[in-house]
Amino acid sequence: MKVLILGGTTEAMALAKRLAGHSVIKAEVSLAGRTARPVLPPLPTRVGGFGGVDGLADFLTGNRIGAVVDATHPFAARISANAVAACARVGVPLLVLTRAAWAAGPEDRWIGVPDMAAAAEALRPLGRRVFLTVGRQELAPFAAVPDRSYLIRAVDPPDPPPELPDHRVILDRGPYTLEGELALLAEHRIDALVSKNSGGTATAAKLEAARRLGIPVVMVERPADTGAETVHAVGEAVGWLEERAASGLP
Repeated sequence: MKVLILGGTTEAMALAKRLAGHSVIKAEVSLAGRTARPVLPPLPTRVGGFGGVDGLADFLTGNRIGAVVDATHPFAARISANAVAACARVGVPLLVLTRAAWAAGPEDRWIGVPDMAAAAEALRPLGRRVFLTVGRQELAPFAAVPDRSYLIRAVDPPDPPPELPDHRVILDRGPYTLEGELALLAEHRIDALVSKNSGGTATAAKLEAARRLGIPVVMVERPADTGAETVHAVGEAVGWLEERAASGLP
């Protein structure tokens, strides 16, 4: 059975490693191409968009794809919605493999917000030095609050550069350690942290560090669920695929 993995996450990489050389599942990975130097999985890989729902539907039928696993980032709302629509159109089963969302503990100082614009507004009563860990493509809303000193962490440089009078960019890729995050927050005397609720372990250390230092976290909640069948473990995704491959289930 031919399988398309919509990738770009640690979960997608782990699934690709499990399926590399599989006896009955022939998987291919698709990357959006937003990272300049992506870590490539050990499977045939295509880079770039499909051209919306129509393009993805044509790809699925043209390549006789038997199942799709959406293992994109929890905030990749557009490709996830396109996957739901395209798979429904051509009758290809779809599974979402995603990390579980983080949940605040009793000692966390989280401020939940629905989007980046609300995250920027939530900074107004907080301290001046802000650590932005929202990626390089969603910085524009913070221009509405220019009287802050922003520390921005991203894998690739923001392009175009953010319109923030006082900002510094550090380029780094997780996973991060608690010791490293504590040192970073202390070195830059961070007053507030902004994060997407991405879940997983690779970047969770920043939340533990903020908890220990009593730093408030502005947490952007995930987009609405698409309604597709969802699992949180790679083994569950492999089992789902193997069941369909063995029985010929659509």
